[in-house]
Amino acid sequence: MSNKLLVRFFPFLLWFPVSSIILRGDLVAGITGALVLVPKAMAYAQLSGLPLYYGLYTAFVPAILGALWGSSRQLATGPVAIISLMTAAAVTPLAMPYTEEYIGLALLLTLLVGIIQLVLGVVKLGSIVNFVSHPVILGFMNAAAIIIGLSQLDMLLGIPKGRSDFFLKDIWEMLQYLPKTHLPTLAMSIFGLILMVMMKKISLLSKASVLVAVVVTTLLSFLIGFEHTSSGKPDDIVTPAAREMVIKYENTASRIGELNAAATNLSGQLRQAEKERDARLAANLRHRIDLMKIDIHALELENSTRLPLVRRLNFVRGTTGENSPEVLFQSDNVPDTAVTDGRKWHIKKIEDGEIRLSGGGDVVGKVPSGLPSFRLPTLSLDAVLQLLTVALIISLVAFMESISMAKAMASKVKQRIDPNQELIGQGLANIGGSLFQAYPACGSFTGSAINLQAGAKTGFAMVFNGIFVAATLLFLTPFLYHLPKAVLAVIILLAVTGLVTPQALKHTWKASRPDGIVALVTFVVTLLAAPHLDKGIMIGTALSIGLYLYRTMAPRVAVLGRHGDGTLRDVKVNPNLTTSVLVTAIRFDGSLYFANIAHFEDAVLASVAKNKEAKYLLVVSDAINYIDSSGEEMIHHLVAQMRESGVELVFSGLKKQILDVMRATGLYNLIGEQNIFATENKALNAISQRLGEAAKDDALFTYL
Repeated sequence: MSNKLLVRFFPFLLWFPVSSIILRGDLVAGITGALVLVPKAMAYAQLSGLPLYYGLYTAFVPAILGALWGSSRQLATGPVAIISLMTAAAVTPLAMPYTEEYIGLALLLTLLVGIIQLVLGVVKLGSIVNFVSHPVILGFMNAAAIIIGLSQLDMLLGIPKGRSDFFLKDIWEMLQYLPKTHLPTLAMSIFGLILMVMMKKISLLSKASVLVAVVVTTLLSFLIGFEHTSSGKPDDIVTPAAREMVIKYENTASRIGELNAAATNLSGQLRQAEKERDARLAANLRHRIDLMKIDIHALELENSTRLPLVRRLNFVRGTTGENSPEVLFQSDNVPDTAVTDGRKWHIKKIEDGEIRLSGGGDVVGKVPSGLPSFRLPTLSLDAVLQLLTVALIISLVAFMESISMAKAMASKVKQRIDPNQELIGQGLANIGGSLFQAYPACGSFTGSAINLQAGAKTGFAMVFNGIFVAATLLFLTPFLYHLPKAVLAVIILLAVTGLVTPQALKHTWKASRPDGIVALVTFVVTLLAAPHLDKGIMIGTALSIGLYLYRTMAPRVAVLGRHGDGTLRDVKVNPNLTTSVLVTAIRFDGSLYFANIAHFEDAVLASVAKNKEAKYLLVVSDAINYIDSSGEEMIHHLVAQMRESGVELVFSGLKKQILDVMRATGLYNLIGEQNIFATENKALNAISQRLGEAAKDDALFTYL
């Protein structure tokens, strides 16, 4: 195998030989980045709807694979806020967060994202991201940042938040719970925020501000007993109406789980029937699955209306006598004779006939020790089809975030970035991550910036970073138990504040109104469509491409006159310019292709009709970069049509690629070499000689 081919398959070989000084610097950069990454990874997992330790899994395998097979030596691959939110948005409509089904779908999504990125990189389609324009990403990022911030309000305030197909409605309903704000949780949020902001201003602590805040708040949480949990049975609830509501909710949730399992089983039978071409059985199975989906949807609607009522229930645990068992009284209906613990409890979860109660703040809880085990994502045709579109969008958004950061760093360290190799690296990172329980990862702005500032020279920095995360999973997870989730929400909030960029939106509006409209529409649609974030990207991209096509369908056709400095300029912009009755000069500002040939032809005929005495029509063609067969055919007919009416068509400034097409089709000979010139002045000079005495007093020829 040649060295070139070897490097193509194993790009990390370019790092070698590595000196001990570089390796030592990469080790320091890797550990520095990991100290910041560990708490952020858990925070982003909270955002994605997965158990918190899945953030650490995503910061482990993808980080190492992305570094080994990418082209950037400083890019840090791992969990990020935007992709975490998009993961939750993609999977939440299909399963309940934190459940096994949800986790399985998230891992399948990671695999699909990785495969799409790998295929795009292998076939060298890295430029496909250009279809998602900067205004679309700008509008999307701003909306997503606001959505991320709002999505953490429940954790910051200690109030419940529902999940539905309308994110803003969930937020509005959540705000109704503001009077029930858990004051210790709010105090912990404010304390964590002040701590991080203050330490950011101290140069020695700025990089480790997140880590220090996590250590301090975890210790404080442990010392003050921030978490209070308990459990009970629905039958422990004294109030009949509340007890019945909880039992109905639990029974309905169990029924939904049973129907989902049955539907999954029937889907497997359906694929087998289709494989065996048993049309009758396949039709019967499809009918049964459709009926189950209708039942599931009805039950989900039923529980979605019941859930807010369940969350509003507050209980006090106590007894009615010395030998009486502990029961749950509604907080506003406690008998005078009852002996209570004096603490208000609310329902956190109802599962398997058990009520899990919370009377304090939320903490991370038990994090499983050990490295992620090998686990193949469950492949289901239905799930693949449901996730494929959003997987493509996540692939493109993740790659755009990665490549933009990689290019920014490359310009500083004078390194060449290969977008296709970076796609391959990101694809392998996600494929490998999906096999070791990671959700979609991409290049991280924060992690990459730390790598660059810490002096990382090769991808070994991210290898060491991943190893440190692995050490955390092996030895440090017991110390994370009392970490308040409110602090993780603060970390997320601070991380996304930089994504809200009203000045950038304003700048885009000033630079181009159409681009400003695209950014604004993407922003509004993303907000309104949340949690279906892919709709914002899709509509924004479609609008962006549509506006581009509209602009190219009707490019500017300028009628030219002679300016005082001797140049030819647009008479619409400069109404006092001198024009000629002998020659009509126009400039076409665009390529000639099937969509705009009618516009060009109409403009030519209109300009000829306005100047009926002119015997020559000069087309200044410097801006024509491309011509297709439709454009060539149109000019062919136009030349013949003009000659019949006594007008000669003359061209100037035609580029080589246009002349090549004309020569290949015979159009060059039809126009005539005598009517094709390098510049407009040479063309006007030739026309002047042909006109003879008539051109002497014509102002258009004055500067020749």
